[in-house]
Amino acid sequence: MQNAQCNNTSASRPPHADNRVWGDEDGIVAAALDYARRRITQAPDPVTGARSAADLALAAGTAITPWGISGAAALKLFDRVLAPATRAQNGAMNLAYIPAAPTRAALAFDAVTGAANIFAGTWEAGAGAIHAENEALAWLTQLLGWPGTAAGCFVSGGTMGNLSALITARAAAAASRPRPTDGWKIVCADTAHSSISSAARAMDVEVVTAPVDQRGHLTGAAVNTVLDSTAGVFAVVATAGTTNAGLIDDLDDIADACERHHVWLHVDGAYGGAGLAAPSVRHLYTGIERADSFIVDPHKWLFAPYDCCALLYRDPAPARAAHSQSAHYLDAIDRDVHNPADLALHLSRRARGLPFWFSLAVHGTERYSRAVEQTLTTSRLVADAIRASDHLRLTTDPELSVLLLERPGWGPQDYASWSARAAETGAMLCVPTQWNGATVLRMAFVNPDTRADDVIDMLRTLRRCVTT
Repeated sequence: MQNAQCNNTSASRPPHADNRVWGDEDGIVAAALDYARRRITQAPDPVTGARSAADLALAAGTAITPWGISGAAALKLFDRVLAPATRAQNGAMNLAYIPAAPTRAALAFDAVTGAANIFAGTWEAGAGAIHAENEALAWLTQLLGWPGTAAGCFVSGGTMGNLSALITARAAAAASRPRPTDGWKIVCADTAHSSISSAARAMDVEVVTAPVDQRGHLTGAAVNTVLDSTAGVFAVVATAGTTNAGLIDDLDDIADACERHHVWLHVDGAYGGAGLAAPSVRHLYTGIERADSFIVDPHKWLFAPYDCCALLYRDPAPARAAHSQSAHYLDAIDRDVHNPADLALHLSRRARGLPFWFSLAVHGTERYSRAVEQTLTTSRLVADAIRASDHLRLTTDPELSVLLLERPGWGPQDYASWSARAAETGAMLCVPTQWNGATVLRMAFVNPDTRADDVIDMLRTLRRCVTT
């Protein structure tokens, strides 16, 4: 059994005598860094995946003991048991959910970022790191078409980014008008990311959904109708690349509605915001320059490691008013600079934007644009093959790099069985989803190493029925 060599019986063995509290860590530091180097440079294992909790507990044994199990044993446990029980996010044939395909430069600098041990919440503590993060944010600001006075910070993910932006929007509304008797409200489509509803629950505000059109887009007309009939709306959330289908709402028309009603416009581009870097689809984002706040997750389609969400404000003043924390021990903070702690719901933070910055600095923005375009090209080639197929059908016209397809005649169990077998063999990670009440397959292309021919070959296996 795999865990036989990982269980350790040294719990009763006292530590070696050493004047240092932690003993001599040089050996394990060298071993861990060498392991990190090998992991970064090797191809991901396509068949890794979760194990049952009971099975994993048995295989892992007990690692936390009074005297430790030694660095070598802990590293071996991670390598042999724990890491294989996780999904390979950067596999070229991982098309499930929204995977991640960080550059090796970004992965390597994530290790450097951890080693630097920087507190990047305030300029006073992390000026150099924050300067670098701001340079990466400035590139995103340029893609948005925002002024140079825009600012933001990196947070853990889209959920925290959306929540922080909406807290800012509510605070801005509260500064100009009294709280409605029936409470504050957010307007979005029912296709908005689940984090919007989660943020609303955390903020104790109501979500009012506006209908999407036949294309699956939230439109300015629908938003305008809701705003005309609903009091207390402090923000409208539009999506630039829905998670399920990769669709971009009608941003310019929505901005018109928000401007007419003096309502904050937040754009969730957690996945699809990366498309701003691709000239072939940039026109789909017209109107985004009018948004008040915006998020994009570099750990999705901008080739950074987890976890990394860029949160940006066209005017950062309302964010500082909403999020700046006050305490005697914080009185010395320079408030004339953009402290990340003043721009989101956090105080302590690592410099999580540094791996993204380093990769951008190494490769350049032109290569980033080419990489995003490469994934779009791959998705279009696969989409063309589906259109030409006699056994598959696209369920919606793709706009970015997410494809939804169906195999006519199949039911939910057929899709589930095919998906499970493809995952078990390591051929492809591709899971079913729901679209207009029907089960379909969904593929998300964010890895420039994914080859269209490999995906098309796998889709040919959908020709046969798989259930008994």
